Amino acid sequence: MGEVWRANDEVLGRPVAVKLLLGDGTDPSAAARFRLEAQTAARLGHPHVVAVFDFGSWEGRFFLVMELVEGDSLAGRLESGHPLGAEDVAVVAAQAAAGLAAAHQQGIVHRDIKPGNLMLDAVGSVKIGDFGIARFVDDPANALTMTGQIVGTSLYLAPERALGQTAGPPSDVYALGCVLYQLLTGRPPFQADSPTGLLYQHIDSAPVPPSRLGADVPAAFEAYLLGLLAKQPDDRPTAQAVADWFRTDAWRGRPEALPAAAPRPVAPGGAGNEAGSATTRHRPPAVRSASRRRAAPPQRRSPGEFIRYRPRVASAIAGAVAFVVAVLIGMVSFSPESSSADTPGADPSTTSSEGTSP
Repeated sequence: MGEVWRANDEVLGRPVAVKLLLGDGTDPSAAARFRLEAQTAARLGHPHVVAVFDFGSWEGRFFLVMELVEGDSLAGRLESGHPLGAEDVAVVAAQAAAGLAAAHQQGIVHRDIKPGNLMLDAVGSVKIGDFGIARFVDDPANALTMTGQIVGTSLYLAPERALGQTAGPPSDVYALGCVLYQLLTGRPPFQADSPTGLLYQHIDSAPVPPSRLGADVPAAFEAYLLGLLAKQPDDRPTAQAVADWFRTDAWRGRPEALPAAAPRPVAPGGAGNEAGSATTRHRPPAVRSASRRRAAPPQRRSPGEFIRYRPRVASAIAGAVAFVVAVLIGMVSFSPESSSADTPGADPSTTSSEGTSP
């Protein structure tokens, strides 16, 4: 479709990339598609999408001035023959999905996600390029394809597109899943000797789990990746969900933190009051026990309060005195000396002194 040149912006003094449409520009379909790429990319200001600065024509040929990405594409990385590790693929997944989510929010479907269109800049950040066959979801007139014609790369073509249906955001998610699969295993999920056979595999065949092909990938990562390759578009997550999921450690298969327990209701006047307020419940046990043992400070009483308490004290003293007197009377009444002295017929004057003891 075109060729890309490294150039210099003489006005702003910066290096840029200039994409030049091949041919003389007389093909109205190609020209309209090229113009659409410029308009589409210009609507997307996102760190993971190649920026577009200008668009015009030169000597009858259209050109597109774009951000210069100082790096290689994922296709170049795959040419080395060494698959990427799960850590690197997770970073690619999060960043590429974030760029797709930005496009989908603008109503734009890329329709040609493949390793060659995912660039890596000097620091390894992913940037999506080549919106040459992208179309606006809300404007069918921008499809720029004839009825029944499939535009895209068959290795990464979603099943609904292989059936001739309209491409939508889930189609980009499926294509991204194919790219991630290839980065992990070194091969795309489906291969065939003919384009027709390849399309049938996208429609009917289940992909082999990457772990069976020797990929060292966590089980959670593998399960989520296979979800991106679901046959039905509604069964795939959105691009934003993919970006959010791979930004966390969920792909490592680590357990997520349990949600905080809700506070227990406190029954008025019942045993639940021991739980106290939320502040008391969250204190350390030592602090709670100390607060319960701490005595209330002495309160000053009014003279009237002392007057009310005096009759109680007097009653207590009188009761104690009466009890002691009763005990003494009982001891005297029931002692042996008293009982013999009160015996009838006894004469005290006749009592012998010999019977007494010192």
